[in-house]
This record gives sequence, C-alpha cells and structure tokens, in this order.
Amino acid sequence: MTAMIETNGLVKDYKDTTALAGIDLSIEPGRVYGLIGPNGAGKTTLIGVLSGLRTPTSGTMHLDSDYFAVLPDSPAFDPWLTAYEVVDLARNLAPTDVPESAVDEVLEQAGLAEAAHRKVSGFSRGMFQRLGIAATVVGEPDLVLLDEPAAALDPAGRREVLDLVADMRGRATVLFSSHILDDVQEVVDEIGILRKGQLVYDGSLEGLISQQSPRTRYVVEVRGDADGVAESLRAEPWVVTASASDSAITLEADSAESVEERLVRVLADYGQPVVSMQPNVRSLEDIFLEVTT
Repeated sequence: MTAMIETNGLVKDYKDTTALAGIDLSIEPGRVYGLIGPNGAGKTTLIGVLSGLRTPTSGTMHLDSDYFAVLPDSPAFDPWLTAYEVVDLARNLAPTDVPESAVDEVLEQAGLAEAAHRKVSGFSRGMFQRLGIAATVVGEPDLVLLDEPAAALDPAGRREVLDLVADMRGRATVLFSSHILDDVQEVVDEIGILRKGQLVYDGSLEGLISQQSPRTRYVVEVRGDADGVAESLRAEPWVVTASASDSAITLEADSAESVEERLVRVLADYGQPVVSMQPNVRSLEDIFLEVTT
C-alpha cells in the first residue's frame, strides 16, 4: 500500500538550532497518527513542513493526497464573518463539489450550531478552535493535519473533537499533535514521539506500551500481613519483584501466564484474606515521561 505521508531524512534547521533531525516517517492511508512530545520537540515544525508552510533544510517527503487540509494551533478568521460564512468559504475552496448542507452538519458536530450566524469577533479561543475544526473537515479532505486541535477546549469540546477525528478513520488520514495524552491514547492507530527533533518512537500504541512495559505488573491488596505475602512471593521463581506498602503488594512477574496460573495458589497457601487483585497498567503519560526525559 502506498503511504499517504512518507518522509526520508527530513531536516529543518533554524540558524544554530536543529528543529527536525532526520525524520523518517511512513503513514498509511486511513490511519489516525498521534504526534506527541514536549514543548520544542519539533511537532509544529514537522506539521509546517508537511503542509508546505515551511521549507525543509534537507531530506525528502511525499504526500499522496489529492486534497489536504491543515489546522494550526491558533486559528484566526476575519472578525466580520459569521461562523457559517467561515465554514461555507472553506467548503467553496474544496476541489470537489460539497453540498451546502455540509456546513450545518460540521457546525453541529463541532458544537457551534447555536452560534452559526454570530460574527466570530466575539468568539472565545475555544470557539475559534471548534470553528477551525469545522472549516478544516467540511471539504472532506483525504489528509488532515491538526496541530493541537483540542488544546483550548473544555471536556465537552474535547469529546466532540475526538469524535470528529475518530469518525474520519478509514475515510481520511489524520495526523495530529497533542499535549493531552489521554486523547492520543483514545483515538490513535499509531503514535510518534518527538524529542529534540528526533523521532524516538514510531509505531503502534500497543507496541510502545509492551516495549516499555515488558513485564506483567499486578497490585494485590490483602487484609493483614502484606509484608509476609510479599516475602512468600519473592521466593517464587516466576516473580521478578514483590514489595509491600501498607496492605498492598506490588508484584512484577515474568509473564501474564505465570500470574494467571500461580498467583492465586500462592495467596491461598499463605492463608491471607485477599481484598482485591488487578493488573497495574502503566499509563501513556508514565511512558511519555520516561521516553522524553
């Protein structure tokens, strides 16, 4: 399958600063790709280069797109236009015929139906962000580049943006950057982590989590002697570590199968009442901090 986005050795220098240091990226059509990284990692620069708004210093890139749309991190619109007029103008700029009814549809999806005929001069930053999303997707592009699309939104607005992004899966390729890691974790097919201009991870979210968390972790809460239970567990050959804190034991094992087959037996043999037992799955935020610091 031909990649929708492909870069090879992409470099962008600003005088003495290297913003992108040899980015190799390949994103297949119809995928949702999340780009994360700390401030100054190069996310906005990469989106700017891919969209043609910035010129790379070296390297190559190819977008296999007939029509792509870009949403900057701080969209701005002529203050005398209404929200409807902004989105309708974007609809008319699309290379294909898009029905006028699409304007109302995307304004509704973006949560701006009631403000459709208000001038945007009175809009908050969050409303501008919603309007930017609506104007970006109304023309049904096959590639969408979004720079922090939910940064200024309240929880309800973030939910609407995530729904819009998820709805585009399979119909368009979406690359979006975000500081909100829970959002990325919820909607992406693949993820890229930028650090100091370098792509330090590129692949599936599941692959990232398994790569950074190769062992199985469980938290077991008992009613009583947690230290004694932890000591018994440390004597088991399949247990890597076991430590107690108050009534909870944090257990790290060599595999999920070992935990499933043997943990209950050890706890039963020790004779300590068990309150709860659950996997301790590391969050994307934990992994992000480990990879980028």
